[in-house]
Amino acid sequence: MAITVTQLTAFLATVRGGSVTAAADELVVTQPSVSSALAALGRELGCELFERAGRGIRLTEAGKAFKPYAADVVGLLEEGRQAAREAAALAARRLRIAAVTTAAESFVPPLMHEFAVRHPDIELTLDVGNRAYVFERVTSHLADVAISGKPPGDRRLIAEPLLENHIACITSPDDPAAIAPGVVETVEAVGADTLAERVWLLREPGSGTRALGEEFLRELGLSPRTLTLGSNGAIKQAARAGLGVSLLSRAAVESELAAGWLGEIALTDGPEPRPWFVLRPAVGPERGPAATFADFLRAEVRQVS
Repeated sequence: MAITVTQLTAFLATVRGGSVTAAADELVVTQPSVSSALAALGRELGCELFERAGRGIRLTEAGKAFKPYAADVVGLLEEGRQAAREAAALAARRLRIAAVTTAAESFVPPLMHEFAVRHPDIELTLDVGNRAYVFERVTSHLADVAISGKPPGDRRLIAEPLLENHIACITSPDDPAAIAPGVVETVEAVGADTLAERVWLLREPGSGTRALGEEFLRELGLSPRTLTLGSNGAIKQAARAGLGVSLLSRAAVESELAAGWLGEIALTDGPEPRPWFVLRPAVGPERGPAATFADFLRAEVRQVS
């Protein structure tokens, strides 16, 4: 008996939903059919893929090891199905883009607009989420190309630097430590340790922006109070209201800084600029629209440079 697509689909749906019930609801099938598919898959592999965790279930170590391969198989089959449909029906080509929130709220839409002007025959979609979500979309072949910050060391990903990502320390506009817009000399730069007693605003777990903030504080040996917020917008509003300071991509706060809605604290030891990356799956053939988009981005970067 061989592993079936039905078994893999049931397995991945259970991983996403955290229970057989949720998987059955997603796939619009009965719970016994999902349970049967999971049991058959476990027998085929010769190991348990899930274990009890409270009222739900979670992956065993074997399940965690198997998950990326299952995602690759199902994702590649879906890409193959789409490729066959496009070739047979000469349908309009589609490019599935995923981007982290910060990039999607700043420079990605203008890039998509310029690409659409040059390639009106390619249909574009944009999927937005935090760093962990975006990596999952690419490695599962649910996105053809993604734009994110520092990628993980995953051999299933091809990562190319795109643009520099400059980081700003934001605060309320009336903060005494804030510099005046466009007049950096009005207030001297300070060390991050002078902000150790402030509340630091962080994004949710899985966010690259949160990872940046945590890494920065850890490297400086600082352990300030923190407040977790679920989006860049929430962090900007909290900083504007004086609830704390935060590190955000300058691309995400340029308009608010220019308008005086946010203040910026110049740090002597602030984070160095880091690149944005273009990510593509390394497993399986590259679809034509993804290659076209990657070539477009390289050309755009050369123009900026």
